[in-house]
Amino acid sequence: MNKKILIPSVIVGVLLIGGIVFLAISLNQQKRANKDMQELAELDKKEMENEYQMFADQYSELKTQINNDSIIEQLTQEQLKTERLLQELKNVKASDAREIARLKKELATCRAVIRSYVLEIDSLNRLNQNLTAENTRMKGQYAEATRQIEGLNADKQSLSEKVAIAAQLDATGISMTLKNKRGRATKRIKRCKTIQVNFNIAKNVTAASGNKTVYVRITTPAGTVLSGGGSFQYENRSLPYSMRKTIEYTGNETPVTTYWTVNEFLGEGTYNVSIFADDNMIGSRNFTFK
Repeated sequence: MNKKILIPSVIVGVLLIGGIVFLAISLNQQKRANKDMQELAELDKKEMENEYQMFADQYSELKTQINNDSIIEQLTQEQLKTERLLQELKNVKASDAREIARLKKELATCRAVIRSYVLEIDSLNRLNQNLTAENTRMKGQYAEATRQIEGLNADKQSLSEKVAIAAQLDATGISMTLKNKRGRATKRIKRCKTIQVNFNIAKNVTAASGNKTVYVRITTPAGTVLSGGGSFQYENRSLPYSMRKTIEYTGNETPVTTYWTVNEFLGEGTYNVSIFADDNMIGSRNFTFK
């Protein structure tokens, strides 16, 4: 055989084999990244299910604290609504981002509603000057069962307003802005030199005040997390973060701004921003860039 023909054929074969190996490695990395994202989505869904179930149980306990038929009927209707939303959540797939986002908004509404009932019932109980020992015992059971009410006042006239789940922080108004080398906003991902993530920690008078460490994770369309050089604990596992910031939270709405300097290739597609604080995911939003 002519050597001039044989040598190019060998080169083509080697290049073809190399391309196949590279493609196999890339597919395997994508598969692992997708698995990590799915596991995180399942954890988030399970956490939401636990909260819905806790709220449903709270309504049952709250109904034992009062003798007002009108309020009991309202609590029953809210309990049925919560149980219906819980069933919807159990039936939805963790990968259904649109439906999960809807049910997460419903969860925030449920949290606000039950918080208002806790305050209302507390106000009614404080009007009762002859609080009996049985009522005190039931309030103690309620505080233990829900793990949300922090305790009773020394004179047994006031029910603590602090509820563990109601005290969870919420991140609102999440935005992700791409900045070019001049620090100006751009819509082209290829021109991005800095990523700016803005959000607000919502007002919450029941939340503990003080210094809070907030972690921001930016997940790329490929499923990898933009590295910030560290990790944090969430649901008994270590997760890498993109940005971290310590803020002083007083219970009032607190604006937060974080920056990430681009040090790797950013491709087109949908990016996810997830925000964590106090061992909870307090907000998440997707952004698509070209």
